[in-house]
Amino acid sequence: MAEVLVAIMILSGCLFCLLAAIGIVRLPDTLIRMHAATKAGTLGAGLILAGAAVWFSEMGIVLRALLTLLFLFMTAPVAAHLIGRAAYLSGIELSSSTWVDHLGEDLENKDAGENASGDT
Repeated sequence: MAEVLVAIMILSGCLFCLLAAIGIVRLPDTLIRMHAATKAGTLGAGLILAGAAVWFSEMGIVLRALLTLLFLFMTAPVAAHLIGRAAYLSGIELSSSTWVDHLGEDLENKDAGENASGDT
């Protein structure tokens, strides 16, 4: 029974990693590509690590897998946010399917607030 569970976890993880790779190639702009790579890639790697932890079921390996998962889940969203913000501020073109630009609105409001306070 454990073999079937491990096989399902590892194959599902591989499929999510494949989905992330396809998303990087097929999606239209940097921000959407980054989203696909971060979400699907993290889930895929997590499932593969969990499958390896279940398969070996030794305390040392399980602990390493859990610590790696914790590190991955803590750093991937932060890294994606910083990469997306840097890409946006460097002037990348947004896709035509992007309807809302919250960061642009926030930057405009911040600039307007600085200009208003600087005029007094």
